[in-house]
Amino acid sequence: MNAESDRRQDAAAAGDGTQGGEAGEPALGSRAPHFIKRSRPLHLSWQVGVFVVGLAVVVAGIIMLPLPGPGWLVIFGGMAIWATEFVWAQLVLRWTKRKVTEAAQRALDPRVRRRNIILTVTGLVIAGALVGIYLWKFGMVMPWKAGG
Repeated sequence: MNAESDRRQDAAAAGDGTQGGEAGEPALGSRAPHFIKRSRPLHLSWQVGVFVVGLAVVVAGIIMLPLPGPGWLVIFGGMAIWATEFVWAQLVLRWTKRKVTEAAQRALDPRVRRRNIILTVTGLVIAGALVGIYLWKFGMVMPWKAGG
């Protein structure tokens, strides 16, 4: 009887792909192989293993944030590992993908690109003018003594 109710829950969780939210997104839920989902103790140990591996990757990414390395990329990799098993991580990744896509579309907007180019050129002109004024006033002499 318990196995039958587990099968019904698995079937409901798998659904027909409509739980995925937008079209083309996979359904939410565990992506563990069926033989693992059939056994509750095996599925629980699978989830613990996925959580531990994902946690190790996320912690490595957090360590890489102030150190050399692709910190954010590794953190999102750990989230992707968690998303193979946990709905909350799947929802976080979907939200992140949506925000990144929106930001990329905004960055490609011609008005935004024109504004960014104007701001960059203005900043470079100001920096060039300041360097020119410094060189005109002091020449190539540095304001500190190098070499003692």
